[in-house]
Amino acid sequence: MESTYYTSGVNETFECARKLGEEAYGGMIVALKGDLAAGKTVFAKGFAAGMGVKEIVNSPTFTIMQIYESGRLPLYHFDVYRLEDSAEMEEIGYDEYFFSDGVCLIEWADLIRDIIPESALWVEIIKDLERGEDFRVIRLGS
Repeated sequence: MESTYYTSGVNETFECARKLGEEAYGGMIVALKGDLAAGKTVFAKGFAAGMGVKEIVNSPTFTIMQIYESGRLPLYHFDVYRLEDSAEMEEIGYDEYFFSDGVCLIEWADLIRDIIPESALWVEIIKDLERGEDFRVIRLGS
């Protein structure tokens, strides 16, 4: 699935992600990358909404992972920004989540690229400030 979307605000980014979340399937891994304040957490919130998650979704920067089980599938939301390297994911037991029937959504996934399965859907969120403060280019690919 190679696609490019353009959003001009937080609500459009949320909706783009919500639609993708509606199509989420067991075993799916979504690897998010983008600069600080690019919209990764907004995307995560929209994706979770599309999966039917009822809880408030926040970026798990300090806890590394948050589990949401109120949707149609378990959602394992990672934020690996604070990790030194992918070896720290071993301590979390990441493979239990990566190779489960749930969905993994990983913010800052490019920091642990070496352990991301080839089947992952990569989502790059790019700020295009020339087109506006809230304008984003969202690229989906592998």
